[in-house]
Amino acid sequence: MNNLILGLYAVSFAAAFVVLSIYHMHMFQLNSYKPGPHVHWLKEHLGSMTGRVLALPVSMVLLLIPHPVCQVLAIVCNLLTLAGNRPKKAKKPLVYTKRVIRMFVTEGILFLVLSAGGILLCRFLHPAFLLSLPVIGILAPFLILLANFINRPVEKSVNRHFIREAEDILKDMPNLTIVGVTGSYGKTSVKFYLGKLLSAKYNVLVTPGNFNTTLGVVKTVREHLNATHEVFVCEMGAKTVGEIKEICDLVHPDYGVITSIGPQHLESFLSIDNVIKTKFELADAVPPAGKVFLNYDNEYIRQKQLDKTVVTYGAGNPDCDFHPYDITVSRKGSSFKLDAPDGQTYEFSTKLIGIHNVVNIAGAIAVAWELGVPMRDIVTQVRKLEGVPHRLQLIPGPTRLIIDDAYNSNPSGAKAALDTLDQFEGLKILVTPGMVELGDQQYQCNKTFGLQAAAVCDYVVLVGPKQTKPIQDGLAEADYPSGQLFVVNDLQEGLQKVDGINAHGAMKVVLLENDLPDNY
Repeated sequence: MNNLILGLYAVSFAAAFVVLSIYHMHMFQLNSYKPGPHVHWLKEHLGSMTGRVLALPVSMVLLLIPHPVCQVLAIVCNLLTLAGNRPKKAKKPLVYTKRVIRMFVTEGILFLVLSAGGILLCRFLHPAFLLSLPVIGILAPFLILLANFINRPVEKSVNRHFIREAEDILKDMPNLTIVGVTGSYGKTSVKFYLGKLLSAKYNVLVTPGNFNTTLGVVKTVREHLNATHEVFVCEMGAKTVGEIKEICDLVHPDYGVITSIGPQHLESFLSIDNVIKTKFELADAVPPAGKVFLNYDNEYIRQKQLDKTVVTYGAGNPDCDFHPYDITVSRKGSSFKLDAPDGQTYEFSTKLIGIHNVVNIAGAIAVAWELGVPMRDIVTQVRKLEGVPHRLQLIPGPTRLIIDDAYNSNPSGAKAALDTLDQFEGLKILVTPGMVELGDQQYQCNKTFGLQAAAVCDYVVLVGPKQTKPIQDGLAEADYPSGQLFVVNDLQEGLQKVDGINAHGAMKVVLLENDLPDNY
């Protein structure tokens, strides 16, 4: 094998390895840099992972055939791997954090050492050692994990430094009121609603976006919290037991809100009992002088006994401390009444739609009231609330009204979204890829979703033939007309199907329920 062929092969392989590494780093980041869940994800997606590197074993064989055409074809195989794995537009692109850059550097060193070893062995011992190059490519996802393992001491040191900085900042603000918000779903909405309501009286900091991990909270405190803030509303997310406690040990919440508990992230939590235990880590952290606000529409929460001062809210139980009633929902928004602890009845209106949004607002009202915001100001702030993007967000159009609930999905939220769709006049159309991260319950939850959709929807468009099989089974069990069901490969094709449906002059009301993340 001449040096030119060897050089071209090495360059083409290095380029293929780079794009493979970028892809796997992106997936590792989406899996929260957690090796266990990431390995589980790799097992679940073994088929697609094989397809991404399928050309590399072929290049191995071709490279060792002593014919120039075969060796050129080996290089072509590397280029096919490069083209097939080039970065595509992502819903949540890879963020090149300092941690990611450090992992890339470590992985690059590992790659160079292994590649150089393979090339040297090839030149001085036997050409077969060149097979080590494609093997390195096939093992790209595991090199990411190895780089993460090697970097662990450095990352722990960096994280400890940032955590100590955040702790010092919080210690310097003893009068800051901290409200923790957690739940399987609804926590982001409640966080934003609460920030809006409290802003009528206080200077409020809310954790931005999805900064609901320990390091996300640390980043928020270090970069955004200042001496003028009076209230810090801290969203707390978790995928494993102990993660809420870790955040609480950092911020020491004065109050806690638990919005919901359900079969979310069961692939990492493993059981609903672990979910319950983790969410109530927030309640455990609230001091005796504080209060815990609980959504009593949720059965798991309602059954939990606490030795803390509890304030309840919910639409399904009139005995709740904050009970919205006379709820009406239309394309213009929602309205409801609520009897406050002062004995007065107040009427609320909001641009937001959906009963579960009303319940989330009631939770925010409860906390705002407890923190001394006058109810007249709360009424005004509720009227000003803006929808959180992709959470039952109304997007009007000339021939169709989209209810965008695509941020994520869970059994309770999906049912609530269907209930909201059912309240609209027009041709009701569901577009969904189904629900994920539900562990052993995933099939049954999606099948139940299909049964529920059959009772509401005039048409159903399912995104992904394999992924949506349980929903298809549920629709079939409900004898849903096959002519009103479409199964497509992606969302764009699904919306084209929606455009092609003849509504006979009626408004098309389209529910977009869930949009799978890039790692699905």
